[in-house]
Amino acid sequence: MQQIPLFKSYVHHTAAQYVNQVLVTTLLSEGEGVKTFESKLTETLGLVNPIAVNSGTSALHLALLLAGIGPGDEVICPAQTFVATALAILYTGATPIFVDIKYDTGNIDPKDIEHRITEKTRALMVVHWGGYPCDMTEIQAIASKYGLAVIEDAAHALGATYQNQPIGSIADFTCFSFQATKHLTTGDGGALCCKDDANYHRALKARWLGIDRANTTPSILGERQFDISTLGYKYHLNDYAAALGLANLETFPQRLAKRQSYAKRYIEALKTTPGITLFNIKTDRQHAYWCFGLHVEKRENFIRALHSKGIHTSVVHQRIDRNSIFGDIREDLPEQSRFSATQINIPLHDGLDDDTVDYIIQTVLAGW
Repeated sequence: MQQIPLFKSYVHHTAAQYVNQVLVTTLLSEGEGVKTFESKLTETLGLVNPIAVNSGTSALHLALLLAGIGPGDEVICPAQTFVATALAILYTGATPIFVDIKYDTGNIDPKDIEHRITEKTRALMVVHWGGYPCDMTEIQAIASKYGLAVIEDAAHALGATYQNQPIGSIADFTCFSFQATKHLTTGDGGALCCKDDANYHRALKARWLGIDRANTTPSILGERQFDISTLGYKYHLNDYAAALGLANLETFPQRLAKRQSYAKRYIEALKTTPGITLFNIKTDRQHAYWCFGLHVEKRENFIRALHSKGIHTSVVHQRIDRNSIFGDIREDLPEQSRFSATQINIPLHDGLDDDTVDYIIQTVLAGW
């Protein structure tokens, strides 16, 4: 029986050539390869001031620091995400404040934000669940009203657009992940986009220990001369990881289009299936479809039925606000509870083909 995984890492056939070119030079750390990768992210996907880093979590942490978040502050975020979203808030000494989501998307509900804002609130961190953009117009309006920074956790959303604007060009800060199962992987890695040029230059220093590498002075003693004035971190990407990213970026638009076409086939085939409720997709935004989520009745039966046919399924991430590290606060999040009880994801990745998608659809239609 064939086994169809939920995710499958994609490595372009030219990757070995790209990486080998770096290995031959023996110049393996951050260098021209990283710069080229960053330029290609802008050229190919319209990202604004992308800064390549070693993980999506590092990007989140840097974004929070650049937004001035620190001890005693509060940052609003959803619980429907990977735990790194809120852990990055804790890294700064701030407190995550969990708000409700929309049952029909998994994204943060703007209507649940405003009444949770306090005098300690400094930022809104929104998550584009599964790759579907949040309601950014409403979110930006709230942020503007209260003078809050907006940070997009776009780990799932590379290639998505909102009102014809690429995700990575809208908010103050946008954070991407290039972890192994993402649309575009560098093995592990990420990127931080800074809409403001001043923040971009601050981020360049912050990702490498607070050192302004572009403006250091060579010394006869063998080390560049620098004066660190602000705290920085060792968050930079290296050139051989960037080489993998460059190879995988070659066909990214075509691969994204293929994912979107398979998602449309799922939607068309399953939209009237009893026991299934599909997520809501608005026409003013383009879904990146890192995963394909839906709501099902008798979820465990559904999972067993698909597993019996070799089709892997997963909730991907459970709500994170129940982790004890976030304290004993239990916010009333009714739509989150509904979502957690019925959501599931079926395979959507670069390893699929037409026949496999048909097989998955027919298996679902056979019932559970």
